[in-house]
This record gives sequence, structure tokens and C-alpha cells, in this order.
Amino acid sequence: MEIGLSTFVETTPDVETGKVISHAQRIREVVEEIVLADQVGLDVYGVGEHHREDYAVSSPAVVLAAAASQTNRIRLTSAVTVLSSADPVRVFQDFATVDAISNGRAEIMAGRGSFIESFPLFGYDLKDYDQLFEEKLELLLKIRDSEKVTWKGGHRPAIQNRGVYPRPVQTPLPVWIGSGGSQDSVIRAGLLGLPLVLAIIGGNPQHFAPLVQLYKKAAEHAGHDASKLPVASHSHGFVGESTDEATAKFFPSTQQAMNKLGRERGWGRYDQSTFDAARSLHWALYVGDPKTVAEKIINLRKNVGITRFMLHCPVGTMPHEDVMKSIELLGKEVAPIVREEVARWEAEGNI
Repeated sequence: MEIGLSTFVETTPDVETGKVISHAQRIREVVEEIVLADQVGLDVYGVGEHHREDYAVSSPAVVLAAAASQTNRIRLTSAVTVLSSADPVRVFQDFATVDAISNGRAEIMAGRGSFIESFPLFGYDLKDYDQLFEEKLELLLKIRDSEKVTWKGGHRPAIQNRGVYPRPVQTPLPVWIGSGGSQDSVIRAGLLGLPLVLAIIGGNPQHFAPLVQLYKKAAEHAGHDASKLPVASHSHGFVGESTDEATAKFFPSTQQAMNKLGRERGWGRYDQSTFDAARSLHWALYVGDPKTVAEKIINLRKNVGITRFMLHCPVGTMPHEDVMKSIELLGKEVAPIVREEVARWEAEGNI
């Protein structure tokens, strides 16, 4: 059972002061957070790609490369790379470079993205949303599997027997499929034999169990060994010394961020009752003291079949020192509880 973190590197106004941190400062803070995550024994850190004012990182690979040179063990992934509006050749080259710097710890989490700003920015039409992803994923995997590439598609110039360099340390370079929970995306991942990441940011995570089973059935249908394919989740959360402390620190920025997105997307208002309900054992907000958060992760493993858990923290803008403390608690206290229980279950033949 792998445990780690993900971030979108937000630069929203501070809830109390209204001050907006600079992109440069927030990026430097994230590198510090990744270094700490490595030091406290966490397994993976993911950085999202966005192209708007309130998110600081448009190029996850650059940030991960900075962290790669200061870390030793932690795996470094995008979360996600918006592949539909990117050039798969450049994506591969960037992450192969991170793989070299980290000596084999880079991953690509490919997705279509839940924000659309990159499409007009790079000259793509949203009517091609699905076709772009399918075509570019095909090319990315072809580059991954062969040094020399010949390829032709409908949305990018053809490639005729060209080499793509550098080649990564890992063979193959891991490519995960990020999904918000659509059946089509999990079936695609299964048929391709690619690891799956589910964004479980609301409701009851157990509702995702049928999707995990559908993914495994698709993998088996295509001749892949489903037992060897990892399944990850990414969910909002925060670890505090006590549940009351965690709740008090995490709610204000989460409410602000969720209501801002809600106004853009037509969601209902996010309030304290929404937040408190989602903190319960069987819902998808991982906020509390180490024991509480560990119990929820264990429950997710037992009932959904997740083999990697990524705590998404912060949501909105939080003090850097609070985020660092949460990372420390996740690595030093939550992760050992989860790993011990999962190991016990495995020894008993239950997982």
C-alpha cells in the first residue's frame, strides 16, 4: 500500500488576510513539501497542471525535476498532465529527463483535465476533446515503447521514423490514466493495461468499487494480469494533531476554494455541514487526527481495492507551515498504521 500526496499549487487569496501569494513563492514551497514528504517516508508526490491565475504550475515536470535533485526515494508524478492539449513527444522528453535526474522515480499521470483553459491557449477545439486524448495517448505509448517512432494522426503532424530522446531510466516509463470516474476511462485504462488513478473527491468512495472491478475485467479481457495493475485514489484531506485542530485549519480554505469552483460550475454551496458530513468514516474527505485518517484509508483499501492513496493537500491556500506539519504526520504516523494493517490483512490472505 503506497501513501503519498498531490497538489494543484493553488494561489487563491488567504482566507484571513486576503493576501495572494506569488506563483514563485508557492512553487518554492511545493518543492520544500516534496522534500519533506521524501524525508518522512512517503511513497509518491503528484503535481497538477493548470493554466490559470489561481494555480501556479503549468509545467509539473519542471517542479518535479527541482525536487528530484533534492530527494532520494519518493516517486514523482504529474497529477495530471493534460495530455489532450500537450505534445506527447515533449511530455515524454520532459518526464524522461525527470526520470534521469531522479534515477528512475518519474511517472506520468495522463488525463483530459477538468479545466479547459489549456485548449484555447494551445489552439485546440473543445469539440475534439475525446479524439485529442485518445490520439495523443496512443502516440505517448508508442514513444514509450519504441525509440524510433512512425506515427500518423488527425490532430498532430505525422512522425516518420524519428528517434525520441532522452530515453528514461525505467523501462517502461510508468504512464497512469487519471479518471474522474467515467466507465469509458476505466475501461480504456484496463484494455491498455495501464495503472488507474481515480479522483474520489465527493460522496461515498465505495461507489467506486464497481468501477475498479470494471477496470480489472477490461484488463483481463485484453490479456493483462489484473492482479499486477495498481489502482490509486486522490482525495482531499489534512492531518492534524487532533481532529478538532485539523477541522479548524482545513475548513476555511476548502470552503473558499469549493465555492469558487462551485460558482463556475453551478454546484451547490459548500458549508460546514457539507464538510462535516464528508469527514465521516464512509465519505471522501480525509480530515482528522492520524488515527482517524488512517482508519479511513484502511477502509478504502478494504472496500474499494485501492493500492495507492494520495492525500490532496492543501485545497485552496493554507499556511505553508500547516501543510508541512500535515505531511509530517501523514508520513510518520498515518502511513505506519496503514501499512501495518494492510500487511496483517495480506498475511491472512484477505487482500
